[in-house]
Amino acid sequence: MNHLLLIAYLDLKESIRANWFIIYSLVFGGLIALFFIAGITESQVMGFSGLSRLLLMYIQVTIVILPIFILITTVRSISGDRDSHILEYMLSFPISLQQYYWGKVFGRFITVFLPVFMAMIVAVVYGIFQGAEVPWGVLFLYTGLLFSMSSAFLGIAFFISSLVKSSEMALGIAFFVWIVLLAFIDIALIGLMLQNRMSEGLIIAIALLNPMEVFRVAAISLFDPELTVIGPVAFYILDLFSQGIFVLLSILYPIIIGIVFAWAGYRIFSRNDLV
Repeated sequence: MNHLLLIAYLDLKESIRANWFIIYSLVFGGLIALFFIAGITESQVMGFSGLSRLLLMYIQVTIVILPIFILITTVRSISGDRDSHILEYMLSFPISLQQYYWGKVFGRFITVFLPVFMAMIVAVVYGIFQGAEVPWGVLFLYTGLLFSMSSAFLGIAFFISSLVKSSEMALGIAFFVWIVLLAFIDIALIGLMLQNRMSEGLIIAIALLNPMEVFRVAAISLFDPELTVIGPVAFYILDLFSQGIFVLLSILYPIIIGIVFAWAGYRIFSRNDLV
């Protein structure tokens, strides 16, 4: 256990010193600052105002930026160590493959989740000083959604990193995965519906298998329980689940995806040639 925590600490320390972590933190921190400068908290759209309005905007941006940032910064975690021969050096110490792999997972999770979470906390603290009303329930549930989304794409990234040996190939696959999942939020599914090759229920079910789509719908439901923003699709979803059950499933489902992919990545990592 001590070796696992040591690997996590080393990965965390290395990530914090890297340029990508600075950019990653500035992007989300800068978004919050930009929202305040633009007066988002003072505007009202569809009944949303104050911090609720800011968090709603933050959701819409996070759903696109967070997955690709996690993928491109994490897929090189193991494949990059293999390319630079750091992996061979690390395994010369008395640590097991299990400790090395899961230590990297835990260390990288902190670096990808913490900036997103802290940006939201800074927004809440600033809002409190400005006298804004804090939607605590929405804040806690959105934190859970961010945690689950980070878990899902971190697991996918480690699976890709374990599967391929080249960092360039890992980056290419990560970008392809992001494009496919992003397309299946709206574009590809709308095309299928227009061609009438699949039933609407089946198309919506496929869409809900996408963790990005689940995150999007659940986040919107926190502010709009009737899901009026997403149109007729809301009737199908609300007929199957209540708002509370859907949010709970939206938190648990991506976490399960992340665990499954991370475990599959470990199985590949432990059985394949390491260098």
